Amino acid sequence: MSTRVAITDYTFPDVAQERAAAESANAIFSAHQARTDAEVAEAVAGANVVAVQFAPFGPLACQAVAPGASIIRYGVGYDNIDLNAARAAGLKVGYVPDYCADEVADHTAAAALTLLRKVIPLDSSVRAGEWAAVKHARPLKPFSETTFGFFGMGQIGQAVLSRLKAFGFRFIVADPGLSAEEAEKLGAGLVSAEELLATADILSLHAPATEQTTNHFNAERLASMQPHAMLVNSARGQLIVEEDLADALSRGVIAAAALDVFHVEPLPADSPLRNAPNLLLTPHAAWYSEAAIDRLQGLVATDITRALNGEDPRKPVRL
Repeated sequence: MSTRVAITDYTFPDVAQERAAAESANAIFSAHQARTDAEVAEAVAGANVVAVQFAPFGPLACQAVAPGASIIRYGVGYDNIDLNAARAAGLKVGYVPDYCADEVADHTAAAALTLLRKVIPLDSSVRAGEWAAVKHARPLKPFSETTFGFFGMGQIGQAVLSRLKAFGFRFIVADPGLSAEEAEKLGAGLVSAEELLATADILSLHAPATEQTTNHFNAERLASMQPHAMLVNSARGQLIVEEDLADALSRGVIAAAALDVFHVEPLPADSPLRNAPNLLLTPHAAWYSEAAIDRLQGLVATDITRALNGEDPRKPVRL
């Protein structure tokens, strides 16, 4: 029986690297733009290796692939893959968490600095004919008196902290997987999640979406933050109750926020976030650079080669 490599969906200009990896092993290659469960299952029927970007990869697809197939997710997360179904079908799952760490860290740091220095309201005031820096910037602490908090401290969180050290912030972090000694080596103080919310002047989210963290930032927790505090999220949209954040911004419960990720993407036209004040919105763009796209596809091509050689994914998902 012929070996098959299938791509369920993609937004790249081409899939030349993936095709070359498949064809170099004499595998049959096919690329699709599947959108539904049924379309995905049809596209991957009998495939030994599958690369999936945004399409849902559920029970139908898990049963349709060849026994022991490898499923590779284009990206840092893998929420669109049904891991329970993959486990039941005896599949291998991999992802690419390291292709855009620098880009996301750069974007996050840029968003945080933009909020802290009140760049957007100051720009808007000038365009409206005003010339009143203090009026629109108040309150504004010097960075040397600003506490920068991290909710989670993985690879990207550490990269953000590294970029911001030169500005003189005091850093604190809440992360159950981090020891006080490890935090100290990074230059941050380890605190509880409650202390993080109560003391951070700006809070950057770097946690996965789990049962414990999904909708963690709800009305009650937002209310425990300081009125001048700010929130930056380039991790997972599911961490925040969006209606609660929009309400908190409208009522001045917190001062500002910057979001690059959302519960539903693209952001629905009727989302309350669209009309919330002091909110910087970007369209899940933190990952992007031309180099990052090439890096992502190259790493997926590497995983295709590994799978065809009988090896595990470079970055396996624990099932």
